[in-house]
Amino acid sequence: MPAGPYDDLIAHLVRSTPLDSGEAARVVAEVLVYFSEQLPDYVRRRHAELKRRGLTNEQIFAALSAELATRRVAPPPLSARQLRRIVYG
Repeated sequence: MPAGPYDDLIAHLVRSTPLDSGEAARVVAEVLVYFSEQLPDYVRRRHAELKRRGLTNEQIFAALSAELATRRVAPPPLSARQLRRIVYG
């Protein structure tokens, strides 16, 4: 059976958590999907989530700016106007 690129990480999770190998593999897959989300998709998704919580656009764009700065591969800083264009076109 060929080794996958994340077998070491999966083995580490199995050793250090109560997850079995199947569960650990699913966690790793979910994390990879989360971090591979493209910037416009992430901005639109988070905008919708925060809007449902009742935040205003001003609050949402401030929160998005802060969140984007902490991403594993952070994009260059985006202004509220740039974020608005991603969301509304």
